[in-house]
Amino acid sequence: MGMSLLELAIIAVGLSMDAFAVAVCRGLTVKKATLKGGLVVGLYFGVFQAAMPLLGYLLGSQFAKYIQSVDHWIAFVLLGIIGGKMVWESRKADDEAAEQTNPLGPRAMLPLAVATSIDALAVGVSFAFLEVNILPAVGLIGVTTLVLSLIGFKAGGFAGKKLQARAEMIGGGLLILMGLKILLQHLGVINF
Repeated sequence: MGMSLLELAIIAVGLSMDAFAVAVCRGLTVKKATLKGGLVVGLYFGVFQAAMPLLGYLLGSQFAKYIQSVDHWIAFVLLGIIGGKMVWESRKADDEAAEQTNPLGPRAMLPLAVATSIDALAVGVSFAFLEVNILPAVGLIGVTTLVLSLIGFKAGGFAGKKLQARAEMIGGGLLILMGLKILLQHLGVINF
């Protein structure tokens, strides 16, 4: 069976969209969206988007059924907590709380990378059933996510300069909305 390169590319872009949106939010929260910062964001999201389908491929369908039943809830909770924290910190009078957590550090990036890539486990399982050559497939997914996340981070940084003080609140609100969108899609309430 297998899949064509075009089909894999479409899957890679589709899986990258949540990471792209969250990368835009990260770009909104930094003082300066540097290339180095964009690469950090891109690497976190790219590595996790590549690792999750590989993990799904290796673990098989029994584990995927369990994850599929809760992946949307995990993403919703993680993005809601992170977004809520960003909104809360943006409302504080001093910037001290925002300075304490590095927006590109592991503490901030790991939960985002997990939240945006957890649904890719099921994609990995489907790759096993379709006999997809897994290493090139996850490589394409990882690179696509890295590039789109870098672009999203820089776009968010550009918009953040324009929005200044409200950027963290907007970024947090967008993360909450992203989590809600993921939840509602998986529950079948919305279809986009």
